[in-house]
Amino acid sequence: MTTTTLDTAITPMTIGPFTLNSRLIVGTGKYESYEVMQQALAASACDAVTVAVRRERLLDDQGRSLLDYLDLDKYTILPNTAGCFDAADAIRVARLGRDLLEQLGNPGAGWVKLEVLGDRATLLPDPVGTLEACKELVADGFCVLCYSSDDPIMAVRLRDAGAASVMPAGSPIGTGRGIANPAAIRIIRDLLKDPEHGGDPNYPLVVDAGVGTPSDITIAMELGADGVLLNTGIAHATDAVAMATGMRLACEAGYYGYRAGRIGKKLYATASSPWTGVITSIPGE
Repeated sequence: MTTTTLDTAITPMTIGPFTLNSRLIVGTGKYESYEVMQQALAASACDAVTVAVRRERLLDDQGRSLLDYLDLDKYTILPNTAGCFDAADAIRVARLGRDLLEQLGNPGAGWVKLEVLGDRATLLPDPVGTLEACKELVADGFCVLCYSSDDPIMAVRLRDAGAASVMPAGSPIGTGRGIANPAAIRIIRDLLKDPEHGGDPNYPLVVDAGVGTPSDITIAMELGADGVLLNTGIAHATDAVAMATGMRLACEAGYYGYRAGRIGKKLYATASSPWTGVITSIPGE
């Protein structure tokens, strides 16, 4: 058994040219107010936030801009193509987001979270449209983070198409069901990151969608994910700021838990104290 002292600092996560000190990426939608969003983002300690860049989503019912409530010196914006149902629309929205962030001078202009959804009921990704859009956006110079299903074969195809990160869903968007298929996430992790399966240990795997509680994040990290992206689990919690704090701590716990090397599972008990050498009397009595 090897004993080491873990550094209390979590190693930054690198995705393409971007380096993130936090392994949580947090969304900016669905909060009770922009003020609550600001507090929750601060509590999560994230340094990258997702923003849906379709024009109608940047303003609230009072005409206030979401971007006015984000500290662009603190957060790198990860534009996403939420609400797109075909490759052509997703590509157009990705380019719109890049133009917008270039005007703002935010470094997030170089990357995009690609979502090409299959239908409005499940919000599951369209694998064909996602792969098509990924190839074109990579060719256009984007650092593409691909929201995908938990299909290991599709994960490999997206990586091979040039995706800087594959982001399999833990469960459908907004459901709060957590990691519905841990075995699939583990297989994706092996295929993308394990050299024995042709993977690269430095390839970033980020679990995206379906997170409801801090324990969901811990499970994702213990399965070998490099990070977790979430929105609804924080934004729709009764106390979004407290939940954001819990998610941050859970991410740290899972990060160290995976790297520490868990004990093997056994059918029968193993005594934690030895059966031999038990003291039967106190010396001197």
